[in-house]
Amino acid sequence: MATKKKTTVETDKPAKTVKAVKTTAKTTAAKPAAKAVKETKAPKTAACNKALKEAAELAPLVQSAKDGTGENTSVEDAQKAAEFLMNNYEKSSEEKIIVDGIVIPTQAELLNMPESDYMNERQQAFFKHLLREREAQLRSNAGQTAEHLRDNTIIPDMADRATIEEEHALELRTRDRERKLLKKVQEALQRLEKGDYGWCEETGDPIGIPRLLARPTATLSLEAQQRRELRQKLYGN
Repeated sequence: MATKKKTTVETDKPAKTVKAVKTTAKTTAAKPAAKAVKETKAPKTAACNKALKEAAELAPLVQSAKDGTGENTSVEDAQKAAEFLMNNYEKSSEEKIIVDGIVIPTQAELLNMPESDYMNERQQAFFKHLLREREAQLRSNAGQTAEHLRDNTIIPDMADRATIEEEHALELRTRDRERKLLKKVQEALQRLEKGDYGWCEETGDPIGIPRLLARPTATLSLEAQQRRELRQKLYGN
């Protein structure tokens, strides 16, 4: 009987030990996996957050001034541009994109480049791709609006017809703003071809990557833009 009791005690102890070892092994195995996932996603998330933060800080400044047509561009438009930029970044991060024989950098790589690389061929290729994508999107939007306006469906209900007419009017105003933006995008592409893109047309100083990410069509540095806004407030247009 004594022998049986001893055997029972010895059997219980190893069982607890084995259970503890399994739990520890499970916990230990889980931690590296979580860490690996975090390390894989961290650079991309950090770059996105940094770009969004910079765009959010710059957007009210660069979008508030009147453009050449005397029209004010809204912060909402800047936010849409930032969203478009992020979507473009997500897509370009998944696969390498070649523009004119040059592999364009990801946004993370772009932000980490030294100042000495400013507007080198890879940076120019990045913005050329960005502007071409934006141009295609604006042209597509214009085509969709034309299709909507050609829709001759008869709406018998007066209230529904009034709602649709209001939506069409709003869409036309939006397309008018986008038409002006399309012209600026095309002008920016021309500056890229000439080698003038990214440089302030007033001072000749670098406009800067963060500002160009917030507004790829910018022609003035932030300081020059602020001086222009101040002159407009003091002396008008």
